[in-house]
Amino acid sequence: MIWGCNINTRKVKEILKSKSAIEGAGVHLKRAFGFDEVPRFDPFLLLDDFRNDNSEFYIKGFPWHPHRGIETVTYVLDGNVEHSDSIGNKDIIGSGDVQWMTAGSGILHQEMPIGDRNGRLAGFQLWVNLPASDKMTPPRYCDIKSNQIPSVITTDGVNIRVICGKVNDVIGPVQDRFSEIELLDITLPAESKYIHQTEPDHTVFIYIIEGTTNLDSENSEIPNGSLVLFDKGDQIILSTKEKSSRLLYFSGKPLGEPIAWRGPIVMNTQEELSTAFQEYRSGTFINNQ
Repeated sequence: MIWGCNINTRKVKEILKSKSAIEGAGVHLKRAFGFDEVPRFDPFLLLDDFRNDNSEFYIKGFPWHPHRGIETVTYVLDGNVEHSDSIGNKDIIGSGDVQWMTAGSGILHQEMPIGDRNGRLAGFQLWVNLPASDKMTPPRYCDIKSNQIPSVITTDGVNIRVICGKVNDVIGPVQDRFSEIELLDITLPAESKYIHQTEPDHTVFIYIIEGTTNLDSENSEIPNGSLVLFDKGDQIILSTKEKSSRLLYFSGKPLGEPIAWRGPIVMNTQEELSTAFQEYRSGTFINNQ
């Protein structure tokens, strides 16, 4: 809270409806934002929503592929995702778990989804850009189980899972990041309100994943599958009416650096990008081992 100052509530800058896309070996998903929206979401690059009830639309998954220059964050709500990578990690990301993978100088990995007993798969993947100074950092892998993620419950009954960042005195388990990032999973019961303080110059957006969220600054209702990008300011105000709502909250300090992006690799210059793909073709992409 900022005491003794005028509080500037963030206004809505843009509302995007997620769009259908097919990635990997034929995974049907919804893209909330991506390449076409760069650099409006700096330091974030992409957010995919892979909720699906039909295993035919996700079972072939994302076979082995490279990454360099970014971090990928996978948050699973239902079902499982099997992960393997070139630095020796093998893991299953289950309901409520988070995988935070730093590709850095280069990593190969695969992600193979498995639905729950009813064939349902639900989750999200976020790409976070790395600063130019850390693009070639050694890759690393962080696995956060659901029971490691703390929750904060407000007097209004709002439940906030703190994945990365801080709410009141509760700090999320994902720490020591290359960028200043905040990632929260917020559930608002019916007829509730939540005010979240924000760093004035940070990029802030939310993605609705259940119900309808109200924004007091606009007196508007935002439905499931919608993304809201906010203008600068000190806080956002979220509320609900007759029904509950759930959303993902993202905040990050912009890097303000040039972006050269092709497929799974994001660098700062076209020369760096060409080098990355040349190394991949020649078998020298994994140079950290």
